[in-house]
Amino acid sequence: MVRSATSVATYCRAVCKARSKAKFISLLGTVEEEADEIELWLENIIDAGWMKKARVRNLLGRVKEQTAIIAASRITAKPGKGHRP
Repeated sequence: MVRSATSVATYCRAVCKARSKAKFISLLGTVEEEADEIELWLENIIDAGWMKKARVRNLLGRVKEQTAIIAASRITAKPGKGHRP
């Protein structure tokens, strides 16, 4: 889980420095995958009973929200999507 969390931060930084729209979209996809992996680990922690559900549920909710924001950003950035004048 720590690897996924640090990967999210690393790839988010790379997204900000992307040199093309295609690279930007690709990196957002990678961020989304890593964030989804964090969701998986948190769900496993709950299922295994390694931590109190209430404590992990709050964090899981925040991760799901951020994953949704990243996914929406990626979809909006795709060619043919987003705002058109």
